[in-house]
This record gives sequence, structure tokens and C-alpha cells, in this order.
Amino acid sequence: MNRAIFGRTEDLVGARSGPVRNLFPMSERKRMTRRMVLAALTLAAAMVVCAHAAGVTKYRVYVGTYTEHGSKGIYVCDFDAATGQLSVPRLAAESLQPSFLAIAPDNKFLYASNEVDAFNGKVAGAVSAFSIGAESGALNFLNQVSSRGPGPAFIVVDRSGRYVLVANYDGGSAAVFRLLADGKIGESTAFAQHRGSSVNHERQEGPHAHAVALSPDNRFAIVADLGIDELLVYPFDAARGTLGEARVVKAEPGVGPRHLAFGVNGQFVYVINELSSTITVYSYDAGDGAMTKVQDISALPGKFSGTSTAAEIVVHPSGNFLYASNRGDDSIASFAVDPAHGTLTPIQRIATRGKTPRSFAIDPSGQWLIAANQGSNSLVTFRIDKQSGRLTTIDESMEINSPAMVDFARDGGEK
Repeated sequence: MNRAIFGRTEDLVGARSGPVRNLFPMSERKRMTRRMVLAALTLAAAMVVCAHAAGVTKYRVYVGTYTEHGSKGIYVCDFDAATGQLSVPRLAAESLQPSFLAIAPDNKFLYASNEVDAFNGKVAGAVSAFSIGAESGALNFLNQVSSRGPGPAFIVVDRSGRYVLVANYDGGSAAVFRLLADGKIGESTAFAQHRGSSVNHERQEGPHAHAVALSPDNRFAIVADLGIDELLVYPFDAARGTLGEARVVKAEPGVGPRHLAFGVNGQFVYVINELSSTITVYSYDAGDGAMTKVQDISALPGKFSGTSTAAEIVVHPSGNFLYASNRGDDSIASFAVDPAHGTLTPIQRIATRGKTPRSFAIDPSGQWLIAANQGSNSLVTFRIDKQSGRLTTIDESMEINSPAMVDFARDGGEK
């Protein structure tokens, strides 16, 4: 969130404005604070969409890949939001198995999870830091550290830009690392080892932390663990980079929570379940991080009988739509979002013109969606109807080996 626009939360309710703070009892002031923060978040999303629609059209797109099939690391493309045109991918930096990427809020640095099982002679993956070239978008390697667990499959920068959080899939753990002023990754400030298993003995023989989502106020880190069918809600101290005792939210046995996303107003959390190809909607209490299930809905067509696993989930910048990818059915499913209840209504299911859409991203203007088809080595662009949420295939695709993750550089990353 842009702090210059919204300032401190307490300023919104007059907590520092003398007599005003005494007009309401403490409990009512807290409720007012939460309501006003949620309103501010919704307004922020609308302002971002409007700002981008007003004239910014040039972005950079970074692509993480799996390097065992001919790729060399992280790639970058130029993207024109006026036309949907994507440039030929060019190598931004050589890196081993950079399957997931995270761009710092100031767009000066990029971080990658290197999805390997051995690092410096130990059973662990790695996380790498790069500075972003302002003119070319090329990445300059800064440093690399152990992820503290094997197979890191997800990385995210916290909302203050001072820490990165990593989900170690093979290790079933989550770790936090301090970011230094020069963009390098510093010491680890927190580590959480998950334990247990679930009903799918092939895929859920142990914990598999798959993703981390920071709450809009940066006070909680929610880790989706596919292996134990749990969402672990950790209190996150953004001053020290520490994790408190987790609140455990149990998913249905065998669904395999994979990725998750907050709605734009912060009141709902959307979880894509890999093994069941379903989406679970939870209401979210910003006060204590409590989550309550609201809805389960399939990401697949009603009569689907093949084998498919769900992968990515993204909320449209407007908050009005949600998109999910299916690997096997090889499709993107579109849903309308009920702003009051958070529930989803199917709109469309469209083929991704390739195999295994592991990831996709929506550009900041909300006009385009780029799908990364890992199995067919392609990036495919779709136009988004901002009124209906429907996707339209356009004749725009690019070849790239084993794309695993795609994301847009925002603000400072715009050309």
C-alpha cells in the first residue's frame, strides 16, 4: 500500500488527534479501524487500476524456469499493455532452478527460490538476490544463501520490503530472511518446521509447504501446506522478522492446499487446492488471523473425468474476478467475486493453448493475463474483458523452455 496516500492506520481514526480518540470506547475504535483499513485497501486497488489505465503501457515481465530442460535461468520480456505484445524472452541472469520469483516493492531488486535439494554440501535449497538494471531489466547477481530446507518452491517479499519469506516444499518448512540495504539477503530471522501427513500416501507422506501469503496489514503470514492439508497462520513481526505460534486451519483431507491469495478488501482468502482441483474461500479476521470456510468450488468443468491438478490462483486488480489454472485440463477458470460474501460464481473456462499452465499473472492495468505453459514451453497472452471478466485468446505467444513462474515488474519496473 502507498503509505504516502493512506498514512498510518491510527491517523485514519483520529487515535493521535487528541479529544477525538475519546469519543468512542476502545472496542468500537478497533472495529472502526478495521473497517476503515478495509475501505482504504479497496480504494487503493481501484486507484491502482485507474492510474495504470490512465496512460502507463510499458512493463517488464520476469520468468522463472526449470533449468533441467535447456533453460539457463531467469528471463525478461518487454510487454506493451496497449497492444498485448510480448517481446522475445532474453536471459536476465543465469541461475539454477529459479522456479519462483519475488520483486521488491521498490522494484530495485528481485529474489528467486532455487528449487534444489542440495546447497553447499547440505540438504537444502537456496534463495538468490539480484539487482534490477533500470534500463535493460538485466539482473545483477548479489548473493545466495541456504533456504534452510530442500526444494524451496515459493518466495515472497513482505510488505515493508525488509524481509523475504520462503516455503520449502520438500522440507515442509518456512523460513524468513532479513534483506540488507544493498538488496542482499542477510541472516535468517525465523524458521518453522511443519510435521505430519495426510490421506494421500503418495503426495502427502509428510509436510510440503507450498506458498506464503502476507496479510494486507503485514501482521500475519499464512503458509499453505499441501502435505498435511493445513493452512498455518503465523503472527509476523515486521520489525524483527519473527514468526509467532501458528493458528492451524484444517483443510478437507486430501485436497492439498497449494497457493493462496487475499481479496482486495482483505476480508477473504482464496486457496487453490492442488490435489482436488478446488478453490476454498475463507472469511478472514484481520484482528487475530482467524479463518472460517465460506465455500468450496471446483476449478474444473462439471463432467471432467481425466487427471488434472490445480496450480495458480490470482485475484484481478479490481477485486471483481478470480482466475485459477488447471494442469491436465490445461485451462484457466474464471470466476466472479461477490464483494459482500466473497463467494465465487463460474464465468468461463478457456484452454491455455499449451500444456501444464503452472503459473500465470495479470498485468497491473488488469487488461491482460499471461499464462506460463511449463509442459509446452510457451507464454500465451489473453485479453481480459474488465466488465465481464472473460478471457479472449489473442495471437500472441512466445517460446521459452520450462516456464515455472511469470510476474510483472510494477512502478519502478515500468519502462
